[in-house]
Amino acid sequence: MVNTVNRRVVVTGLGMITPVGNDMPATWESLCAGRSGIARITRFDTTGYRAQIAGEVKDFDPLHYFDSREARRMDRVIQLALVAAAEAVRDAQLRLTAEDPARVGVIMGTATGGIGTLLAQQQVLNEKGPRGVSPFIANALPDAPAGQIAITLGAKGPSMAVVSACASGGQAIGEATAMIRRGAADMMIAGGTEAMIVPLAMAAFGAMRALTPESTNPQQACKPFDRQRNGFVLSEGAAVLILEEGEHAVARGVHPYAEVMGYASGNDAYHMAMPAEDGVGVARVMRLALADASMPPGEVDYINAHGTGTVPNDKYESAAIRTVFGNYAYRVPISSTKSMTGHMMGAAGAAEAIVAILTIVRGLIPPTINLQTPDPECDLDYVPLSARQAKVRVALSNSIGLGGHNTTLVFRGCSD
Repeated sequence: MVNTVNRRVVVTGLGMITPVGNDMPATWESLCAGRSGIARITRFDTTGYRAQIAGEVKDFDPLHYFDSREARRMDRVIQLALVAAAEAVRDAQLRLTAEDPARVGVIMGTATGGIGTLLAQQQVLNEKGPRGVSPFIANALPDAPAGQIAITLGAKGPSMAVVSACASGGQAIGEATAMIRRGAADMMIAGGTEAMIVPLAMAAFGAMRALTPESTNPQQACKPFDRQRNGFVLSEGAAVLILEEGEHAVARGVHPYAEVMGYASGNDAYHMAMPAEDGVGVARVMRLALADASMPPGEVDYINAHGTGTVPNDKYESAAIRTVFGNYAYRVPISSTKSMTGHMMGAAGAAEAIVAILTIVRGLIPPTINLQTPDPECDLDYVPLSARQAKVRVALSNSIGLGGHNTTLVFRGCSD
């Protein structure tokens, strides 16, 4: 029987591939430099689309990572997940062969899974009929990234997909933490992945009027908390964390990046596409996560906001922070790295969790770029335009998803 008393969960490995960098160091350097990864879409003709820009992963050649047969078989959402997972495993100095495989699990979040493969095979069906369709289905389902990571690494512990729209990546980390805490695993490979820059998704989000129509200056298009903001930018990528029981990490001789102190999730139960007014659902979940961490709000040194650049999200998330933090809300630094990466949907929460952790380790807070004219209803300290040096011991990360999903994670630095 595993002793589940006081099982601490620490982060020992990080990996990511995003529109601003094809690994964790490159992504972090770009974010701190205030560089945007948003540009005009290159993969298909956007004539007639309301939105014509996105955050594509640049210079990604699957053949640099996989043989041609593997690359053909796997949807891009799996490819990105495997690249990020491999980096995280290396970063954690993890040798899976030295571990009990039944004590290592995988949880990956995604909003849509292999939507690119599904759409491609639908076109094959239309053009060639049912006999032309490949046996693709197992590599297009939302659980495929988690399954393929488990197969590739030999992880035989708890394995699943988390599908909660834009909150998926953060919730995957939280649920993986809960599994380690209760003794179901000693290590979890957790994060999020998304690859939905496809014509159908761009058209649908455009029909929702959710995407910014800006196309003349793509790198200035995403403006979280700015008075002129007019929508988010769809993007893609993957981010993976290695989570580990604290004593297990000590036994391996690795020094963690941070400890996962708090996690909570909930639902607005209000609307499929709009956050509840005044951010009451977000506020509730932030309070629960802080209670899980046994921390008062005043201990938080940085908040990585969901900060999409849509009018209601930014206004209501700001209101939620004011509700939870009171007067301290005006002193805690907050930033939205979506201003540079765009919205990676199911991968966003995981990527932003890594950013929150790195602010603790590096003592530097990435900025909210393009914040030129603050909205009076967004009156907090959003670290505008340029990075800021700061001593960060505790960082909080919010994720807010279509369908009313809310997730908050709280991280604390590990003392030497």
